Amino acid sequence: MVTLILLTLLAIVAPWVIPYPDHIFTGNDPANSLAEPSLQHLFGTDELGRDLFSRVVYGTRVSLQAALVTVFFAVIIGSVLGAIAGAKGGWIDEIIMRITDIFLSFPPLLLSITIAALMGPSLMNAKIAIVIAWWPWYTRLVRGQAISVREKQFSKAAEAIGTSQFKIIFRHIVPNCISPVIIQASMDMGAVILALAGLSFLGLGAQPPTPEWGLMINTSRNYFITAPWYSLFPGIMMFITVLSFNLLGDGIREILDPKTRKN
Repeated sequence: MVTLILLTLLAIVAPWVIPYPDHIFTGNDPANSLAEPSLQHLFGTDELGRDLFSRVVYGTRVSLQAALVTVFFAVIIGSVLGAIAGAKGGWIDEIIMRITDIFLSFPPLLLSITIAALMGPSLMNAKIAIVIAWWPWYTRLVRGQAISVREKQFSKAAEAIGTSQFKIIFRHIVPNCISPVIIQASMDMGAVILALAGLSFLGLGAQPPTPEWGLMINTSRNYFITAPWYSLFPGIMMFITVLSFNLLGDGIREILDPKTRKN
């Protein structure tokens, strides 16, 4: 959590603390092309002479923002559909879950690649593709919780006094399904960052000159032998961020799930 707080603060203040803000998108310095790490360029430079420290730090802002937006919309879409399916049951449940099963029959990354390729390469399209691939997991998770909550006494009491289905779903069922959703979302943040980086690496996500980690690693593979620092530092930042989200997810699960809580 401390690491993620520091990364979030770094992402917020990135435009004001990086030493070469003009190197983020348009600036370049061909005379310093592929310069080794030094006091002037802490992470070295890329093939255009741009400061890698500035681009990697700003990439934290790009990756965290993209992952947060993607997971947010996947959670909203999946949770609403799952709550409706679990609360209503019957033919509505059947329709929602059969559509969900169709999406779940494809590996998420493969489905994201296919959708992104059809929509065209851009960071926005990559985020949309991942949302489309990710929402079914939340639908199935929330639906199972909703079926359980629907049979609780407080839900039956609310239904008996004439409370509308809309209020029962969003005031009684959804709030009681939030714990597993928070756990899954915190762990999915790391997976989504990797998926976005993967799409960018394949040329289907962020496009130059956007300072996105996956895109930087894709470009740096041509200079892996002569300039190993080019791919090393974006990879380290991605590793730290994803590991932190995974550890945070495990910690939240321990806190919110009594079955896994340590004595």
